[in-house]
Amino acid sequence: MSWVLIALLGVPLAGAAALLAPSGADGTAGKRLLRVHGLVVSGLTFALSVLLAAAFDYGNAARPQFVTDLAWIPGLDLRFHLGVDGISLPLVVLTTLLTFLCFVYLCRGRADGPGQLLGPRPGGNRPRALVFTLLILEVGMIGTFLALDLLLFFVFFEVVLIPMYFVIAIWGGRARRAAAIKFILYTLLGSVVLLLGLLLIWSQTGTLDMTALARARGTGMSPSVQILSFLAVGIGFAVKTPMWPLHTWLPDAHTEAPTVGSVLLAGVLLKMGTYGFVRVAIPILPDGAAAMAPWLGAFAVIGIVYGSLACLAQRDLKRMIAYSSVGHMGFVLLGFATLTPAGVNGALFGNIAHGLITALLFFVAGAIKERYGTSDIPALGGGMLTRLPHLASLLTFACVASLGLPGLAGFWGEMLALLGAFEPAAGLSRPLYLVFMALGGLGTVLTAAYFLLMLSRVTHGRSTETVHVPVLAAVTAGGLPSTGPTGEEGDYEGRAPEAGERKSLSEAPVGGGDASPPAATSGTPSSATSETSPTTTGTASRVTSGATSAGRPRMPDVMGYELAAWVPLIALILLFGLWPKALLLLTDPVVRTLVGAP
Repeated sequence: MSWVLIALLGVPLAGAAALLAPSGADGTAGKRLLRVHGLVVSGLTFALSVLLAAAFDYGNAARPQFVTDLAWIPGLDLRFHLGVDGISLPLVVLTTLLTFLCFVYLCRGRADGPGQLLGPRPGGNRPRALVFTLLILEVGMIGTFLALDLLLFFVFFEVVLIPMYFVIAIWGGRARRAAAIKFILYTLLGSVVLLLGLLLIWSQTGTLDMTALARARGTGMSPSVQILSFLAVGIGFAVKTPMWPLHTWLPDAHTEAPTVGSVLLAGVLLKMGTYGFVRVAIPILPDGAAAMAPWLGAFAVIGIVYGSLACLAQRDLKRMIAYSSVGHMGFVLLGFATLTPAGVNGALFGNIAHGLITALLFFVAGAIKERYGTSDIPALGGGMLTRLPHLASLLTFACVASLGLPGLAGFWGEMLALLGAFEPAAGLSRPLYLVFMALGGLGTVLTAAYFLLMLSRVTHGRSTETVHVPVLAAVTAGGLPSTGPTGEEGDYEGRAPEAGERKSLSEAPVGGGDASPPAATSGTPSSATSETSPTTTGTASRVTSGATSAGRPRMPDVMGYELAAWVPLIALILLFGLWPKALLLLTDPVVRTLVGAP
């Protein structure tokens, strides 16, 4: 069944290529066909990954299966070498699942009605280009986890950068271009260093076959060459992970990216960096890994504590989730740094758990931003459990899963990483790793603190809301404004309201959903309902409400298309939280082979 791996790459690639052909359908019919195209192609790719998982020989998870090994560039002895084992299989399924769920989320509403792919925006929202970009992105992500040739791995590793750049730069928020440029500069510079490390390995061993290099375990390379190679490839992977202090591109990219961009960036792209550590750096360069492991562990725990403290200082919900990823990926790197089966298994488990939980967090954060018009935590005003009980409950579930509540998927990866630090591999300083374990434990406490603090501000308390001028104008016209293709702030009329365009009203109690609109004369609210506060002019209009603002329709709670995209993630978070063996039995044989454990 080696054809399955080719099909996993070929189906999304063919789906993207089909979009390059001129389309005869225009208007609503063409957009309806486009949404069906995206769903069918991504759904078929996901079905192929499920078939791959069903046919996988779990008794030989340490051995690459469904191998395809074809001559690629014979003159340089480069081969198109693909395969899947117990480490890469969960990541392939995760990639295809999240891509399919992103298309489900994008193709919301009626086929002939306003939706995220059909929303109004000056100059068009380029839905055809968005589908094309996401499918090319999927090809690169899947190829990275299937490649068994170092140069082929590097090619797929780089393929994802350009599509993600465009996803952020075209469909992102107000500061999208600056965030996209920062993303591409950081990752490209990291890739240059990564390429130098891979070429050094090639020059010393004469092969790019990842399976042969892993079996050789550094044979043909001196310890100093291994350390230099590990440092080079480690920097390249650390940028993509990201590891402190190479993380600074991540908060801006997540904050400005559209919802689907944030989901794929956190759910899959970050995993490409950690996958590189366990697939390339640790098994191929064991002496380099042993020498650099304490440094890797030190940077990991700094990232855990730093990310948690940064989260406590954030006002923006999406930015807080982005910084939380720095801390969670720190646990993954700490698990790798222990060089033990327990630690590395915990890192791989945390990889998958983070992909599921953070994807759900960004989906929910995007839905909140779409409804409120902002992701600023103080502006959300609290009381979400009263106004949107189901959405607030899902946000609470995702947060407690991310903070590592036992019984949910986020617990096991962090626990095993700390367990590995308690008893690191031979040759590593146990007192040093006990310090790492203590700092990691502090990070778990801080993680609980920032998530619970955010929930207390957003979901509890009395409901207040911030109303921007575009919303007020829409209310005057008798309805709410429609959102653009991503549901992000700035989609209204193609841009975000500037500070000078906002009014500020003092908080005034309003009745329930039957309250009548406030009286106004010459466009100025009457003193009976609100008044302008000079201390807050230029920020926003704030209204305290029990259910809905005066004269405004009630915000919709969780909708059907959102449930369709989120329920699979919730089910998997519960499954792996209650039955971690389902994933650990798959990764453990490979991990023991890679670290040389019995």
